[in-house]
Amino acid sequence: MSDDAYTPPAIWTWDKDNGGQFASINRPIAGPTHDKDLPVGEHPLQLYSMGTPNGVKVTILLEELLAAGHKDAEYDAWLIRISEGDQFGSGFVAINPNSKIPALVDYRGSEPLAIFESGAIMTHLAESFGAFLPTETAARARVMAWLFWQMGSAPFLGGGFGHFYNYAPVKIEYAINRYAMEAKRQLDVLDRQLAEKAYVAGEEYSIADMAIWPWYGQLVLGRLYNAAEFLQVQDYTHVLRWARELEERPAVKRGRMVNRTFGEPAEQLPERHDASDFALRTADKL
Repeated sequence: MSDDAYTPPAIWTWDKDNGGQFASINRPIAGPTHDKDLPVGEHPLQLYSMGTPNGVKVTILLEELLAAGHKDAEYDAWLIRISEGDQFGSGFVAINPNSKIPALVDYRGSEPLAIFESGAIMTHLAESFGAFLPTETAARARVMAWLFWQMGSAPFLGGGFGHFYNYAPVKIEYAINRYAMEAKRQLDVLDRQLAEKAYVAGEEYSIADMAIWPWYGQLVLGRLYNAAEFLQVQDYTHVLRWARELEERPAVKRGRMVNRTFGEPAEQLPERHDASDFALRTADKL
């Protein structure tokens, strides 16, 4: 190993200048940094998010619900620019004390319901619309197991492998090797499951697929961390089959665009307030 040795001090102290490209927004405390109210649109569902994998999970589900005929799933999607610290505004912190995207406010009930954590949002929406989450006990348990698998596994892929391979200010061999091993193990878990099943939790498309695809589907399609060759993603043939099939779903295509501020301008829809926005308000048209 060529990495310089590091001996931790007896007590850790925060150095705000030692965080790489995220130094300006990362800090060891919670709470708001500034006062800023959240905008509210006309639809029953108000989403505050950004087009990262965690945000895309929810916009795919909302677009799939609309495609399935659930008109009450109409939503406004407001952009939270995490690189600029929008997640620390007082209005956002009020609906998500953890200051992470996405967060949703559901106005369909007698009182507004604020929900944070993508898995909780997806479960709430699937249950309330009766879609993409089976009601039969065993089938539901399988979907929930894979949904929770994604929640527990993806931090190793994003905050672990993705950070140290793509974002860290210095390349640390031990860290990259540790998390590359885990990323490939997770891909193998998925590949073995998809060798026998059409979808992750069985033969029916579900919120488990919608949660997993933005991370692992986009990884094998070469869209995350510029790491496809490094991880030899072509070896995971069943994950690739599944990823390509989901990529062709119109609702997945639309969900990928919402709150997106990077990539091809024609694929960026920073805010979404109407279905017509996909044709009229992408970044290349503004």
